[in-house]
Parts: sequence; structure tokens; C-alpha cells
Amino acid sequence: MALIVLGVAALVYQGITYTSRETVIDIGPVHATADTQRTLPLPPVVGIVAVAAGVALVVAGARGGQRGRSA
Repeated sequence: MALIVLGVAALVYQGITYTSRETVIDIGPVHATADTQRTLPLPPVVGIVAVAAGVALVVAGARGGQRGRSA
């Protein structure tokens, strides 16, 4: 079920944005930093594969649970 949720999130957001701090100036006692936002793109195929794998695991789990039961 978690794979399905993560796959849908990957399809909706299409990337992970994070902030990194970089030193711009470092001269003796003077220090200046800058925060930059970067995005790690996620191709739609990643989301599709995650959703498909999640559905396959749910279906396999449902079928496997029925095998142990007798009629």
C-alpha cells in the first residue's frame, strides 16, 4: 500500500525539492553563505512502476491469503 501512495506522490510532485547552503565568501573573519533550492526530478515512469508494483503486491497478498483457507 505504501508503494501505491509513494507512486502517486511521485506522479503528482514530479520531483523532490531541497535547500542547500553554500559558502559564497570565506575571507578571514568574513563569511557569507547563500541558500539555494535544488530540484531532483523524478521521471513519471518511476511513479508508474511504483504504483504497478504496489498493486501487484496487494493482489498477490489477497490471493495468497485465500490459498490457506479450505472450502
